[in-house]
Amino acid sequence: MTALFECETEILWDFDYMKLYEQAASVSLDEEGCPYEVTVSLLLTDDDAIRKINSENRGIDKATDVLSFPMIELSSPANFSDLKDDNMSFDPDTGELILGDIVLSKDRIEAQAKEYGHSLEREYTFLIIHSMLHLMGYDHMNDEDRKLMEERQKIIMARLAEDLPNLAV
Repeated sequence: MTALFECETEILWDFDYMKLYEQAASVSLDEEGCPYEVTVSLLLTDDDAIRKINSENRGIDKATDVLSFPMIELSSPANFSDLKDDNMSFDPDTGELILGDIVLSKDRIEAQAKEYGHSLEREYTFLIIHSMLHLMGYDHMNDEDRKLMEERQKIIMARLAEDLPNLAV
């Protein structure tokens, strides 16, 4: 997996957020049975920048915690068999599946961790997992889809928390 990372804001967190990003993305891919090596990117920014991105891309002039920009379209969540004859979704140089882009607001991560009473690591990891599931075709537009996505999030968080106790709820 190639985990691209860009940071547009000052981060004073006392944990290895790059390593945690890679772990969360990797476990998400494993749990969803992705048979490919992938490229995924994460942009860590602030509320002002994510508000602008949200406005430009979704027409919603409001800061949000996470934005997901999938580069593939699957017929159902994590149905990677859709890609078997799709050469356009793979990087011609590396052969990796170009999964998509994640944008996170550092400001929202910090506020939500405080609001929900858990660690920064847990909130950051949860939002990466949430976005990874979006990149793999999950959504929460109706109750059935929301329940499925929430169940997948819980399973992935639990697997990560086995080795990383700060992620426990």
